[in-house]
Amino acid sequence: MYLNTLVSVLPPADRVALVKASELRSYRRNETVLAVDEWTDRFYCVGSGLLRVVEHGRGSGGDVTTEFIRRDDFFLGSSFTEDRHQATQTLIAALPSSVYLIPIAAMRKLCERHPQLSLALLDIAMKRVGVMRGQLRRVSALSSEDLVGRVLHQLTQLAPAKTGGYDKRITQSVIASYSGLSREVVNKTMRGMENRGLVHRDDHGVHVRADFVTTDFDLPLAEPGLGGAAAASLQPCA
Repeated sequence: MYLNTLVSVLPPADRVALVKASELRSYRRNETVLAVDEWTDRFYCVGSGLLRVVEHGRGSGGDVTTEFIRRDDFFLGSSFTEDRHQATQTLIAALPSSVYLIPIAAMRKLCERHPQLSLALLDIAMKRVGVMRGQLRRVSALSSEDLVGRVLHQLTQLAPAKTGGYDKRITQSVIASYSGLSREVVNKTMRGMENRGLVHRDDHGVHVRADFVTTDFDLPLAEPGLGGAAAASLQPCA
């Protein structure tokens, strides 16, 4: 079994115990990983693929994707102080994904023994809050085209395709859910971008011209190979 480098600095005995306590599951695209109001005693580390966190609206407001959880990143849920908690959001596989289910109790005990692990988890949580705040600011301030352009650039980092761009299995409905726009507005905006040569598709992905828009998207974890305390790549656990 493989384990995120966040815990690879732990003593071998602790890592082996955590591996034995954890479970690896595979999910199909659009399959629910964790449903709202469901009780769980795990938190979730993405080994491959991409998950999205969904906040359920009331009435005609609809459901909103508040964030994405990419490979080697964590979904900590609504509580880390109790051994189990009731989910306040739904976690869905945006792409086919493998996910490590790690017991909260086991991780919390490790945090008590190894404060550096607590600090690393806190750093991830703080960066994620920053990402969500940035997205909320963009939703409220940018035009539809600017907002869609930035989301497309984010997706090239979150769900890269083999030939560049982002995985074409990320639907316009998901983009609409994340950008706070209607499916119809996203479709019209992307068709306009394609007509102007700003966006094009191939068999694997949707490509956005590099000089079309910049993004201030701040990923929760460092890109693989860039180092840092929370740099993410799957490493074998001894």
